[in-house]
Amino acid sequence: MEKYILNQKKEMLDLIEQLVNIDSGSYYKKGIDRVAEILIKQFREMGFQVTIKKNKRYGNNVVIEYEKNKETDILLVAHMDTVFPEGTVSERPFTIKGTRAYGPGVIDMKSSLVTLLYAIKALHHQHNNAYKNVTIILNSDEEIGSPTSRKLIEEVSATKKYALIMEPARKDGSIVSERRGGGKYILSVKGKAAHSGVSPEEGKSAIEELAHKIIKLQQLNNAQKGISINVGMIEGGNAVNVVPSEAKGMVDVRITSSDQAKYVRKRIEEICAKPDIKGTNITLKGGINRLPLELNKANKKLLQVIQDAADSIGIELKAVHTGGGSDASFPANLGVATMDGLGPVGGGLHNEDEYLEIDSLTERCFLLAETISRLSE
Repeated sequence: MEKYILNQKKEMLDLIEQLVNIDSGSYYKKGIDRVAEILIKQFREMGFQVTIKKNKRYGNNVVIEYEKNKETDILLVAHMDTVFPEGTVSERPFTIKGTRAYGPGVIDMKSSLVTLLYAIKALHHQHNNAYKNVTIILNSDEEIGSPTSRKLIEEVSATKKYALIMEPARKDGSIVSERRGGGKYILSVKGKAAHSGVSPEEGKSAIEELAHKIIKLQQLNNAQKGISINVGMIEGGNAVNVVPSEAKGMVDVRITSSDQAKYVRKRIEEICAKPDIKGTNITLKGGINRLPLELNKANKKLLQVIQDAADSIGIELKAVHTGGGSDASFPANLGVATMDGLGPVGGGLHNEDEYLEIDSLTERCFLLAETISRLSE
């Protein structure tokens, strides 16, 4: 199997180049659906059946199985969207410099899509029936919180024993065994406008009310417990000489354990339930939409299987905790043994210098194929 994968290295890089050079930002449906078409063709050539879950606004989500509706043990999840808007590819297309490949979405996660495809191809080539034991979800909206694919992932996860999430490995090659959970809130305040020189007493400042709420929200931060509340964006007012009638704050929430979700949710709702400035009105929308990925007993067992597979092919594999969220939260919090970061090694995620360590491409492909094989025994 290793020899087969090594022989496919150029072909894998060529496909990565093709995918990277397609703009597929979360809001660019045309590009995401084009990425899906290319991958679907390859899976169908191996006899897989494909179900396309169509979306009007976002890209379509795709479910891939060898035999439709047959029970499988393993769920593989990889997203096709990137954070980069339409037109980014024309500014900086796929390039190779030394041992690294660069381009928008090259590591998050166009290379992971190819790694997944060729791991299945390797099992298929070896006549290893483990390739029939997987259900694959290619989703279109992970970078914006998986609004259309979350329900799909949860529905498919319900019957699975294992979930392998294809986010990239960390810079040092570690996979991800723990992630923080989180969500986003939008706090909108309505006040009453008035001229700040002629009749300021008649006004009710929405910005002043928002300021009170920001201070209270920020006080929920607890670094020791891993609770992070960040009011990262604010807007409001129309003119400097007018008491502002509207203001808005965007709030990012991060939690480390599942039991923190209820506490943080309750405290945010309590803070926003009553105005500090009489005469203002507050609307709170949003919530915590991803619970943490925690290293529980089931996940520890899965991690050990992956590390044993790594040892067998000469990889010293570590696992780390990371602050960012991913689709790993959804199967994990349904009790499915879940591990993340099964993609190749790279860095610079979401930046202009995003890169893939080319030599890790075949290595992680082999590791994924070996892991699927062991989980299917």
